[in-house]
Amino acid sequence: MDTTPAAAPSSSPASEDQSLNDPMIDPLAVSADCPDWYRWAMAQPGQSRQVDADGCPIHYLLWDGPAEPERQAGLLFVHGGGGHGHWWSFLAPFFANHYRVAAPDLSGMGDSGRRDEYSAEIRSAELARVIEDAELGPEVYVIGHSFGGLTATRYAQMYGEDITGLIIADSPIRAPQTQVARKSRQMGNKRHYPDLATALGRFRLMPEQSCENTFLVEHIGRHSLMQEADGWTWKFDGNAMHHRRFTEPYHEYLAQVKCRTGLIYGDKSALLTLEIASYMTSLMAPGSPVISIPEAQHHLTLDQPMAFVTAVRAILNGWQSLA
Repeated sequence: MDTTPAAAPSSSPASEDQSLNDPMIDPLAVSADCPDWYRWAMAQPGQSRQVDADGCPIHYLLWDGPAEPERQAGLLFVHGGGGHGHWWSFLAPFFANHYRVAAPDLSGMGDSGRRDEYSAEIRSAELARVIEDAELGPEVYVIGHSFGGLTATRYAQMYGEDITGLIIADSPIRAPQTQVARKSRQMGNKRHYPDLATALGRFRLMPEQSCENTFLVEHIGRHSLMQEADGWTWKFDGNAMHHRRFTEPYHEYLAQVKCRTGLIYGDKSALLTLEIASYMTSLMAPGSPVISIPEAQHHLTLDQPMAFVTAVRAILNGWQSLA
């Protein structure tokens, strides 16, 4: 269950589009056909900000939202493994009319700094620093996808008294006896590509899946790359992608979460099955909202972005109506 951009053969049209290497063209501008809603969202860019978390610079995006008292709450969106805050930059504007919204790059990923060691506890402290620096307010909801949902679960277990709710998005938390053995992945050696077109042509989602919204896959790919002296390469630190990040007792964390909890998952997810969803529900408080999004796979924010926005809004509105 990983959202890691990886170097692998691809039939993406980007690999054949030589205009991608034109220095006059914005390397972050998507070339695929895009719907109006995406263009509108991209016209609402978040502020690029940085905060120090125990000596490591953590980059995050911030959408101001309305001023008090019109603001309903603060939202923190947490990306998956190998990702970055721009997994949320096409969705965050749909919440900014009512919420102050932040989306960090976890350490070792995106434009944040790197560490000698990584853990869910360390990254939870990073989330706490972003929430504080972004001034998300006294009422905060944390939404995490894939590995980001696991990190957010640890955060809610540690700091649950400081937030109002947690929404886990297609992050499978399995019973200990059903844990899946994972192969150790050696990702420490960086690969460089001669140009942006070649690099984008090697991008894929992990776990691999089809996605009809190719403009969103391209959006993610472009923000996953950076240019160095030796060429274009992925932003993530290979040491941050070790399989041991899945070995923590996330089922214990979920059972000990100290705030409201909700679950959203893809109806066709290869990772979060109905059986796993039932197990996770058993660890959550009775009556916790659980929503399955039709025609969505693991990368549900890419498969059904507007349905995902609707599901999150529904959970938040339900919780706020009980306040």
